[in-house]
Amino acid sequence: MRPLVDVRILHPRLRPRPKPIAAGDEDPHCFDGGPAPVRQPDRRNVYHANIMPAMSKSVHVSETPATRWLREHDIVFDEHPYPYEEHGGTAVSARELGVDEHAVVKTLVMEDDAAKPLIVLMHGDRRVSTKLLAREIGVKRIAPCKPDVAQRHSGYQIGGTSPFGVRKAMPTYVEESILALPVIYINGGRRGYLVGLAPQMLLDVLAAKTVHCAIIDTE
Repeated sequence: MRPLVDVRILHPRLRPRPKPIAAGDEDPHCFDGGPAPVRQPDRRNVYHANIMPAMSKSVHVSETPATRWLREHDIVFDEHPYPYEEHGGTAVSARELGVDEHAVVKTLVMEDDAAKPLIVLMHGDRRVSTKLLAREIGVKRIAPCKPDVAQRHSGYQIGGTSPFGVRKAMPTYVEESILALPVIYINGGRRGYLVGLAPQMLLDVLAAKTVHCAIIDTE
């Protein structure tokens, strides 16, 4: 008895046709007809390359004025919601995200001696020396705003203050060493919600000015 043979193998017209390869799925080692096509990098945002998400998967949450502002300015960012704790500060957010508190940036609304508001961006594990800051920006005095005043200026609830999409335009100052970090985690406009992004955009897009006013937080 002859062994059974699939006639489709013997007859070329009956052989199954290979499935077409979708664009972008070509194997560079098995490409027929010239060199494999090279994918062009996404240049929509120059800040995307430095972002290293704290969690394995970014979770989308509802939009805030801050995230709307970021998208309007074509800034790529990762979303990091976490369980908020009253008065927990950056120590809690750093713990929940599993990142160094030094990379978590707090947004502080302050005012000068003329009661003009300003924003200071500082490492989570550092405090602002108001004396150094006042000297650097050329005013007599700097002090934190009272919570209700800060909320009125920023439009954000205390504990959910972001430097992006604020209600009132204010000068923004950033501790210069923050810019040396590969990625920062900063409030996205809601309690228990940080966004991860490249710090260079603080200068290029937010137009923040660098200062040196950090002191070690001993409390």
